[in-house]
Amino acid sequence: MVMAEQSNARPVDIKAGNLRIRLAETPAEIRESQRLRFQVFCEEMAAKPTGDMVEAGIEYDSFDDYCDHLLVFDETDSRAPAVVGTYRLMRREAARRRGQFYTIDEYDISGLMSYQGEILELGRSCVAAALRNGATMQLLWRGIAAYVFHYNIDIMFGCASLPGTDVDTLAHPLSYLHYHHLAPPALRPRAVAERYVAMDRLAADMIDPKKAWQELPPLFKGYLRLGGFVGDGAVVDREFGTTDVCIVVKTDRVTEKYYRHYSRDEAGRLVHETSS
Repeated sequence: MVMAEQSNARPVDIKAGNLRIRLAETPAEIRESQRLRFQVFCEEMAAKPTGDMVEAGIEYDSFDDYCDHLLVFDETDSRAPAVVGTYRLMRREAARRRGQFYTIDEYDISGLMSYQGEILELGRSCVAAALRNGATMQLLWRGIAAYVFHYNIDIMFGCASLPGTDVDTLAHPLSYLHYHHLAPPALRPRAVAERYVAMDRLAADMIDPKKAWQELPPLFKGYLRLGGFVGDGAVVDREFGTTDVCIVVKTDRVTEKYYRHYSRDEAGRLVHETSS
């Protein structure tokens, strides 16, 4: 057994084996997450970097300075831990300072904005190829759960991406998401009119749910297993070479799944035993 421990000193600080997850604390750490994003989005996938990004070897935008950056470090070499996973997190106050949430360029999220509780936008999720496995993803979700717990987040949302921009090729998974996981009207984002792509591209009786599930990227499956919903309409993002779908997740399932086995020790720390 490996002891994974959440300290009160940081909103997120969990260690499991050689991996540790916490928020970025320096500009240099944020830059390392941007370097990982460049490797995954621009070199492995189809994102189109600007000349400045190519020269610097990082993927970035104007939202980075306003967000929290959740990082997974590989501490195998304790002298130089490597950033091997990242998630970008933006709460309502940070969006107010920036002027908007990132998602607003693609979706009308007025229903979420009018929600009285705290909301959290998730984005720019990626993991280094060598550690792209269940253990790393579980640690990322534990980190998100700790963040949600610390800041009393009620609802998470953000755009998840299907690879490719040919929506007819993606008709089966898009239609499955529309018919089986559409968000309730009060919280349902809708793709902005000028970018709206209908998701119900096939008739409901043409959907094979099992096959469609297998066609979804792992990130979608993670959100849906936690009871996530999708918005109305997809958006083609040609800059990243993807087709985006807005995801909404109520956090009660997240905290239940990842904190139900936690207990407070005498020092007030959250302690959890996980298998190595």
